[in-house]
Amino acid sequence: MKTNRRTFVGGGAAALLTGSTVAVAQKKYDDGASDTEIKIGNTNPYSGPASAYAAIGKTIDTYFKSVNEAGGINGRKIRFISLDDGYVPSKTVEIVRQLVEQDKIFALFQPLGTPCNTAIHKYMNTKKVPQLFVATGASKWGDPKNFPWTMGYQPDYHTEAVIYAKHILANIKDAKIGVLHQNDDYGRDYLGGFKEGLGKEVGRIVKIVTFEATDPTVDSQIIQLKDSGANVFFNVSGPKAAAQGIRKAADIGWKPVHYLNNVSVSVAAVMKPAGFDNAQGIITASYLMDATDKQWQANDEMKTWSAWMDKWMPGANKADANHIYAYGVSYLMTEALKRCGNELTRANLMKQAAGFRKFRVPLLLPGITVSTSPTDFYPIQAVQLQRFKGETWELFGEVMHAESS
Repeated sequence: MKTNRRTFVGGGAAALLTGSTVAVAQKKYDDGASDTEIKIGNTNPYSGPASAYAAIGKTIDTYFKSVNEAGGINGRKIRFISLDDGYVPSKTVEIVRQLVEQDKIFALFQPLGTPCNTAIHKYMNTKKVPQLFVATGASKWGDPKNFPWTMGYQPDYHTEAVIYAKHILANIKDAKIGVLHQNDDYGRDYLGGFKEGLGKEVGRIVKIVTFEATDPTVDSQIIQLKDSGANVFFNVSGPKAAAQGIRKAADIGWKPVHYLNNVSVSVAAVMKPAGFDNAQGIITASYLMDATDKQWQANDEMKTWSAWMDKWMPGANKADANHIYAYGVSYLMTEALKRCGNELTRANLMKQAAGFRKFRVPLLLPGITVSTSPTDFYPIQAVQLQRFKGETWELFGEVMHAESS
């Protein structure tokens, strides 16, 4: 059950008249929060194999600067401290300890990567510091009973993979499936969901090959998949490896029905480097509008975002979906902080994050909203399939909702 949140007027303390006595609402602060500032930490791979995601950290930083220019959150400015972990879990541990123990952050927001978040998962919960709206869709981030200080954001990988599997079974006759996945928790989460979705048809997987995040290419893996006789390709890769895989498949004349995980849908970071001709027909699941899709040009949310980009990030490539992703999740974080009012405790932040009901975050696809509860830490549980055509994605079918945990 949700409790009613306290409302504060004009960012100041709410006064309650009781006879001739005025009671002033008590301000409450944990480390990282004060009358003037809220200190938010973040880790992001600004260098290394996952550096295509640097756009997320840069956009979040810029978003909070725009919030500060507009007066901050309930009169407080956001101090955003984002550090480069290079997508190396041991480095994530090192800098998160610095953020928590030295910088005294109020919360860790949008730390990126499944292996990196896994490395700090128990630490953050032991320290009781929010690890909030993490930038990974691993299903483990929705476990409030055992990890009450960690919450995901995007649709979870397991559910996404189930949807691909069911689409393959319904639409591809005599499917022989080859799977490429990153050799870590992120890749295994997708594989587990995919196998579950195939059910008794799991034997249709004829080949599974893996790669390390630090591998220079996935060329040899693509050759192995072609040689297996697979006519369906399930590609579980980050942006760099995804683009390589698409390009290599075309180079060797392998033309399977290609399913690509949602984390690599960026037209600018993946499809264009892979070659638009090579990317035709690829299928993925999405929950966000795409700036390259002309159907959204007249959409008010897209126009607002585009104007914001023109003002705040004029040199950025709007075709990079990471900018839209980061803008939306920053909007959600800002709202959660607003709802805390003057009770800026970490426990209250988690309470507010767990209290959204069908909340509209800008640039989510129509019909998709954010809902959470004290027992449901999966904010977004719906996707729609799309197919790459020309130089953009084309949505098809209906919005599909995952069952709430």
